[in-house]
Amino acid sequence: MLRAELVLLFRRRRTLVLLGVLALLPILAGLALRFFGSPHGGGGGGPAFFNQVTNNGVFLSLAALTVASGFFLPLTVSIVGGDTIAGEAGLGTLRYLLVRPVGRTRLLAAKLVSALAYCLVAAIDIAVVGLIAGSILFPVGSLTTISGFQISLVDGIGRALLAAVVLGVSMFGVAAIGLFVSTLTETPVGAMAGTAGFFIASLVIGGISQLSFLHPYLFTEHWDAFADLFRVPISWGGIVSDLELQLGWGLVAVLAAWARFTTSDVLA
Repeated sequence: MLRAELVLLFRRRRTLVLLGVLALLPILAGLALRFFGSPHGGGGGGPAFFNQVTNNGVFLSLAALTVASGFFLPLTVSIVGGDTIAGEAGLGTLRYLLVRPVGRTRLLAAKLVSALAYCLVAAIDIAVVGLIAGSILFPVGSLTTISGFQISLVDGIGRALLAAVVLGVSMFGVAAIGLFVSTLTETPVGAMAGTAGFFIASLVIGGISQLSFLHPYLFTEHWDAFADLFRVPISWGGIVSDLELQLGWGLVAVLAAWARFTTSDVLA
């Protein structure tokens, strides 16, 4: 069943379009920097890593991950996660899936794993395209980390790919929430919008200083923690906090989805 779900997900035209749109981010960013220069004239402004891109193309991958993590990547994860169960219900195929001797729990697990697979593939897609585009548009070589230390090109590429994996895992909370919301409705668009509403609300709360007491519990709080991989030595504190938040939110959302899905009547 899991293999079938993965094949179905990554053969869908919508999934390929989403991955294609994400792949455009580093390309467009690279072209803009190549022909129009660094933001704020190469000073300290602009998104993280943007000012280093023109000196080393490897940083284009990280700059694109930074931009994608704020909105584009979680939005596409919301679309995929919200479609997991509601999409089958909307098409009228959910009841036929459950006729097979697979059980609701197994179906829910397969849907969750496929959504998580998308998170990883989408983040790696951005990083790989960023590395390719960066190497074409800009010089590449040894990198200067955030801490001011030099690391080799191979080490830098490895850290960029690891950063993509960390960011992909950081989307676990969104995917799990999407799975839960998807069990509440038979309308895929409603599930997608509801999931997107969750992460947008979390981002808004995270930007309000008066609600700072809530910030440590927001699943969006450490989405930029992958940047700590470019410190020497690597700072794992933010990454671990991020993974703990994703695990906590993910478990709550998955258990809620399981409780809803295994006890509700399936009419679609």
